[in-house]
Amino acid sequence: MSIVVTGASGQLGRLTVEALLRRGVAAADIIATGRDTTRLAPLAERGVVVSAADFADPDSLAKAFAGADKLLLVSTTTVDERVANHRRAIDAAVDAGVSLVAYTSMVHADTAGNVLASTHRATEEYLRERAVPSVLLRNGWYLENYTDQLPLVLRHGAVLGAAGEGRVSAATRADYAEAAAVVLTAEGHAGAVYELGGDEAFTLAGFAAAVSAATGTPITYTDLSEAGLVDALAGAGVPAELARVLADADRGLARGELYTGSRELSRLLGRPTTTLTEAITAALA
Repeated sequence: MSIVVTGASGQLGRLTVEALLRRGVAAADIIATGRDTTRLAPLAERGVVVSAADFADPDSLAKAFAGADKLLLVSTTTVDERVANHRRAIDAAVDAGVSLVAYTSMVHADTAGNVLASTHRATEEYLRERAVPSVLLRNGWYLENYTDQLPLVLRHGAVLGAAGEGRVSAATRADYAEAAAVVLTAEGHAGAVYELGGDEAFTLAGFAAAVSAATGTPITYTDLSEAGLVDALAGAGVPAELARVLADADRGLARGELYTGSRELSRLLGRPTTTLTEAITAALA
């Protein structure tokens, strides 16, 4: 059984390869793909098969997927190119005859109104259109989306957002990666739709309070309008388009679109998910 992992040069893809290895998948049965194979050299040194795959190049996808049994399609990052990229990857998977495509979608992709969800919804629809056996891993927000901001938060003593009292069910990339490895190495997941997120949801005010508790530094949460958050992010150097996407996601958070009480992630893992406090402690260390 060979398993292809796209985006293995990125964080979630690389962590999934590591999780597959821990679960006993032979390195030679894992095909790690990315546009820049030099970034995959550490995996190649451990015996993982490395293959160049560019979502804009169908021939490279066909070559990378040839002979594969299962595919983890890690969603691409450029929002306006995402759906076209995913369609080419799904077409290549169908042509290769893969038995299962696991797709890293977004929590509540079928109903959420935020921009990111719409691109995932379109990909899910195409998977159904092509009738490829699939499992939808509707990942919630990454805890790293918040812990990566800690230096800035501590410098300014504030968390900025436009999420109101909305709660987010965030988990670490490592938790989501381990769940992906589970569905790729166990039977019975084809056709499943998993709403994945951390066991303990929190508000952005709760995040600020958790940082305060962990550091002893007073941190406040300032709730802005969507336009105000776009301006604040742009002023901090975030590209304009990304700033709009992030602010739009915060408004989705306010509407409850990034919350799930399913606990499906911890059930797949067979353990509780990493908590916000644990993630903050690890990031500070």
